[in-house]
Amino acid sequence: MVEAGTQRKLPPWFWAVAGLGAAWNFFGLAQFMGAVTATSASLAAKGMTPEQIDVYLSIPFWMNFAFGIGVIGGLIGSTLMLLKNKVAQPVLLASLVAYVVLYIGDIVHGVFAALGPPQVIVLTVVVAIAAALLWVAHFSNKQARLA
Repeated sequence: MVEAGTQRKLPPWFWAVAGLGAAWNFFGLAQFMGAVTATSASLAAKGMTPEQIDVYLSIPFWMNFAFGIGVIGGLIGSTLMLLKNKVAQPVLLASLVAYVVLYIGDIVHGVFAALGPPQVIVLTVVVAIAAALLWVAHFSNKQARLA
């Protein structure tokens, strides 16, 4: 048992996960910016069909909002983990919840149906990574008694 005020050293893999989490979410931020600035022409240039473009451009505001919360929360949460700040855990929880909301939205609004397995796989991986980052933040809070 760790006495109050003392800290255990975090394992090297913690730093790798937190750093990769920040990099992953920085990449996600670029994806988010592309999603909210997408046009019919830019989506057609990526190979989407007119039907896929219609579905993609009809995504309601709340889904883009959830995407933004997921990405920004993941980036801030991962950065807080690198700073050994225990607030990372609730921030990463908010990120995970936002991604689950986005996942549900993709089902309800036909995004998965229109864009097919690649979209399902990508968003499933995003949710899994968000859950893993939350678990690592929880682990680090218990392990190191972060400030």
